[in-house]
Amino acid sequence: MRYLLTLIALAIISCTSKPTANLGGDLSIGEALAGSLEQETPKDYAITVDDNTYLTGYVDQISVDVVVTLYDAEDMVIGVFDTPAEGPEPFNFSIEEGGDYRLEISPFEDGSGDYSVLIQVAEPIATEPAKRVDQLMSMWDGDTPGGVVGVIENGEVVFSKAYGKANLTHNLDFQVNTPTNVGSVSKQFTAYAILLLEERGLLSIEDDIRDYFDDLPDFGETITIANLMNHTNGLREVYNLMPIAGWYGEDKLLREEAVDLVRNQTALQNPVNSEFNYNNTAFIMLAEIVSNTTDTIFPVWMHHNVFKPLGMNDTYVRKSPSHIIPKASQGYTFGEDGYIENRDLDAAYGAGAIYTTPEDFGKWMANFNAPKVGSKQAVAKLVTPRTLIDGDTLDYAFGIGVGEYKGLKMYQHGGADVAHRAMMKYFPDINSGVVAFSNNAAFNSGGMANDLADLFFKDKMEPEEEEEASEEEGEAEESSEDTEITVSEDILQTYVGKYKEEALGFIIEYTIDEDGKFMAEVIGQSALEITPTSETTFKYTAVEASVEFKKGDDGKVDRVVHTQGGQDFTLMKLPPYEASMEELAEYAGTYFSAELEVFYRVMIKDSSLVAKMRNFDDIELSTSEKDKFSSNVFFVAEMNYLRDEDGNITGFTVSNGRTKGILFEKQ
Repeated sequence: MRYLLTLIALAIISCTSKPTANLGGDLSIGEALAGSLEQETPKDYAITVDDNTYLTGYVDQISVDVVVTLYDAEDMVIGVFDTPAEGPEPFNFSIEEGGDYRLEISPFEDGSGDYSVLIQVAEPIATEPAKRVDQLMSMWDGDTPGGVVGVIENGEVVFSKAYGKANLTHNLDFQVNTPTNVGSVSKQFTAYAILLLEERGLLSIEDDIRDYFDDLPDFGETITIANLMNHTNGLREVYNLMPIAGWYGEDKLLREEAVDLVRNQTALQNPVNSEFNYNNTAFIMLAEIVSNTTDTIFPVWMHHNVFKPLGMNDTYVRKSPSHIIPKASQGYTFGEDGYIENRDLDAAYGAGAIYTTPEDFGKWMANFNAPKVGSKQAVAKLVTPRTLIDGDTLDYAFGIGVGEYKGLKMYQHGGADVAHRAMMKYFPDINSGVVAFSNNAAFNSGGMANDLADLFFKDKMEPEEEEEASEEEGEAEESSEDTEITVSEDILQTYVGKYKEEALGFIIEYTIDEDGKFMAEVIGQSALEITPTSETTFKYTAVEASVEFKKGDDGKVDRVVHTQGGQDFTLMKLPPYEASMEELAEYAGTYFSAELEVFYRVMIKDSSLVAKMRNFDDIELSTSEKDKFSSNVFFVAEMNYLRDEDGNITGFTVSNGRTKGILFEKQ
């Protein structure tokens, strides 16, 4: 049986001195309630709260992976939580309007099993920023892996606080000066190191990378150092590629192997500078360029040329998972028997592996505004996005994202090693920023960073647009909002089906559930309800996204436009397809990838197609069109079978977004 965390008792004790909000309904504060889920059958709990109530708790996933959703009295979604597959599924809701709510606990996909649900805290939403942060971080406090947050203004930390444990084995609390792995947040440092070398005349970012590595293939195009720095290089991505060969994230990986993957690549995944494809291999190579150009190993060079000059005394590049970082946090995920320790990714430095603190990161942010290391020109180059060959300007510069947040220009980057999570956001217009670091794999660093920015910089952000309307216009608007839009089931049935985005390879299936709700499910994720805004347009209730169904020349629905994060994705409708046992048998066989030097054996098991490989359980394959499969593991997002001119199967390719077209030939 899974551990019921001692966090329960600590949370109850810690909130006895705080004001408590009224909580009515099926659940009581501090009392765990056991339950059991059958396949596709959720459990509902009635909750009644006051105005401006902060509610937090978790579901202990004893033997079932759950999704937690809160609905209001009109059945509108307030929030959805679906993070770890095991252990505690934490949730928190900030409810502005009091009344009756419904907490739904549903099984992920077709799961079933036992769980318990606990409300830890129900209290008034804090109005002071520091106390509000305490509420938002309460899930990560106590005897659980925790984290640290920081707010920086003009290079100085104006607020920082640590929560939870940095190390469970030795019962060490997280401190504000605990060095923590910030994962890919490290990339901006690597890119800046390259720019410093360019400023010193040791290289040019327009140099061909073949000048710095022996035996790299001639792909027919020049890949420059700049193409490595902004992910426009067409190379394989190491941490998405290696699992295809049977490698786990905590397995040993030599840095030379990462470069060898490029040496073994037979063709570019896409033309240079034609598309953005996030690539850790590229930043591992950048760190090697620094080492080879300076005759100094990258971690040492960074210490003497960046960290020490900026006074970042608690910041380190971890050379390997066995390298000791003084007083550092240990990363954790949740397993069958509670939290388990995780090793950092091997061969990661350059792409990740920097350990730092909020105070040190404040000194790095100060360098954006008034450089002590490098020049204003180097900083400007770091944060200036380039243009693709089709004329589109990237929202990513060199190792750092560039965008806008509520009227403020923003530089940002997230990070995720095996277990650590991190996010930084810097707003150059006000020379201020926020950081959120954690050693808990379930931590939402991006959401926490947004909350910090909203709490501390609200008066500097663009105010919400206020609609100036006459009384009559206001009445008309209110009437329009109260009008419920309905779409008949006959029309919805014309939308039902699977739709595929060819470039990225993901599939969304639209269905009508047994309660008549219209649902959208990205294959491999939980289904989400979508509600109509017109007869052909719908919005997601749990995420900020929308979809529009469109018809072809024949008058039938043949595609959808899915809009999310300011981007439109067109997905084409797939014809209904279900392979027979005879057809599945044709796909069976042994296949070999010369590029990865690995075999896959495809076979029928329990009337389904599975792939077997070293180091992994059976990979379950499912198909929605002839010769094309998806799977239950992230690294085989697409398996596309190949045939010769006579129709005989000759092999297949495996793709997963960042890594495309790995060829396996039939033996």
